[in-house]
Amino acid sequence: MSHIDSLIEELKQARDELRLQIHLGSKELQDEWARLEPKWNEFLKEADLEESAERLGAATRTLGEELKQAYDRVRSAL
Repeated sequence: MSHIDSLIEELKQARDELRLQIHLGSKELQDEWARLEPKWNEFLKEADLEESAERLGAATRTLGEELKQAYDRVRSAL
């Protein structure tokens, strides 16, 4: 499994877990989640365009790491 595939799976799992819990969160957390969703869609679009980790651009890796950090912040706030 390539690095990007591992990252996508990790983010999918974190996103699914958080999505189930977010409805119990504060309005602030719900707003942050709403801001993250377009980034998630952009990440998937860019990741789909890249077929291997070797061809993955720095922007996609940065976006993936940004999503990971944001999901960690949301998880910590729950």
